Amino acid sequence: MSVAAGVALAVADAVWAQIKAAGHATDEHLSILDHLFGKNMLRACKILDEGGVRRVTGAPSGRSLFLVMGESKRKEEYICFPEHLCTCYSFFYDIVGRGEQLCCKHQLAARLAEAVGKHQEMEVTDEELAHMLANL
Repeated sequence: MSVAAGVALAVADAVWAQIKAAGHATDEHLSILDHLFGKNMLRACKILDEGGVRRVTGAPSGRSLFLVMGESKRKEEYICFPEHLCTCYSFFYDIVGRGEQLCCKHQLAARLAEAVGKHQEMEVTDEELAHMLANL
C-alpha cells in the first residue's frame, strides 16, 4: 500500500468514527468520503438508500458479516467484511489485482450502514454462518 493510500484510509477511518459517534453523516462527512472514494461513494449511498445492506450475526458467538446487494439486474448479494474483503468482482479486479481503488462500493455501503445504524439485522446460528463462509 502506498503512503497516499494509507493516509487516505486513515482520514476515512477518522470520518467513519465521527459518523458513528454522531449517529448520522453530515454533508461535510459525505463530501470528504466522496473525495476519497469517488463514484464508489455515490453508488454506496444508493445501495444504502435502497435498503441493500444486511448484517448477519451468528448466535451464540456474535460474529458477523454483511450481505450487500449488487446494483446489476441480477441483484446478487455479496459477502462483505467492510474493512477487509468483499466477494464482488470489483474487489478482486480493481482493488487486489490492479490496486486502483481503496475499497469497493459494497464495503463503503456496509461501513456507512454500520456507522449510521441503517441496515437490516438477521440472526443465524453459528453453523449457518459457517456454511455461508464455506461457500465463498
